[in-house]
Amino acid sequence: MCSIYMLVVAIVLPCCFEILSLNCGTLMKETLRYLAGIVGPSGYGSKSTAEQVAHSCSYLVDSQRLTAIITGATSGIGAETARAVAKRGVRVVIPARDIKKAAELKERIRKDNPNAEVILCEIDLSSLASVKRFCNEFLALGLPLNILINNAGIFSQKLEFSEDKFEMTFATNYLGHYLLTEMLIEKMIETAEQTGIQGRIINLSSVIHSWVGRDCFHFNQMLHPINYNGTRAYAQSKLATILHAKEIAKQLKAKNANVTINAVHPGIVKTGIFRAHKGFITDSIFFIASKLLKSTSQGASTSCYVALSPQVEGMSGKYFVDCNESNCSVLANDESEARRLWRQTRALIRRRLYQTPC
Repeated sequence: MCSIYMLVVAIVLPCCFEILSLNCGTLMKETLRYLAGIVGPSGYGSKSTAEQVAHSCSYLVDSQRLTAIITGATSGIGAETARAVAKRGVRVVIPARDIKKAAELKERIRKDNPNAEVILCEIDLSSLASVKRFCNEFLALGLPLNILINNAGIFSQKLEFSEDKFEMTFATNYLGHYLLTEMLIEKMIETAEQTGIQGRIINLSSVIHSWVGRDCFHFNQMLHPINYNGTRAYAQSKLATILHAKEIAKQLKAKNANVTINAVHPGIVKTGIFRAHKGFITDSIFFIASKLLKSTSQGASTSCYVALSPQVEGMSGKYFVDCNESNCSVLANDESEARRLWRQTRALIRRRLYQTPC
């Protein structure tokens, strides 16, 4: 029974934190806005779905087939994002560890839209060598690249290490996407120059990034934690994805590149876990929590908005929640921290993958 309650807390607490993290002056207003799905300045809100957003966006150019890479697209938010953008005519490349699941998703997308073009490739985001191999395989296809959605993420209760000997959550959620972005960003810049269509990179983050203080954000400790805590590791990886977006946005601006990068919080999304536990207390808590949770389609809406909406044209290094620009933590806005993380990551990958100095 104790484990069930711990599970309930793990679900409910992030939902409560998202509301309680607001300052007192806007708490009631924002709580009502979230629960009622009242739209923000973008015209969308917490109840907007991926299909609604994708359908109404005019960013896509009918005469040109755009290409998007979406990681973690075999289930959940990633699968819904892939389905929604494919329905709008985007060529979708799905790098996946489980090719069988990817093939099943491709079949569902093609059933929904027979003209959809879906390309499957193999990748293990926790492995730097696998990420490098995928990028080389994709670049060899000679396709353009307009959109990169770094969606994949894991949460691990126990301490595990990747084949590169890095903590698994940090390796998958951050390091793998860092390398993926680094190896594909020149292709995106080139595509934007050739087509005149702005390239967009989206990093999936979480409101839980706000839980991380400066004293808990040390690169080497995140790679090789001594006292492991799954929630902390997840939060650290999500803070890293925002800092990554902030730093790359600065670099893209310095290059005058027509490519943007932003971070999004999809919201706390409903899962099948609600059907796994029965009882008056747990059912009551789950009922309350369900009012704060989103459907998968609602969770995918912000990724679709930032990837496709003309309203986001030129916006870079921002943080979005419920399809609207929002505020992230003070630490997530720290430019020096973002630069330091980028340098440390770059040096690590150079040493491990290329055996060359920073």
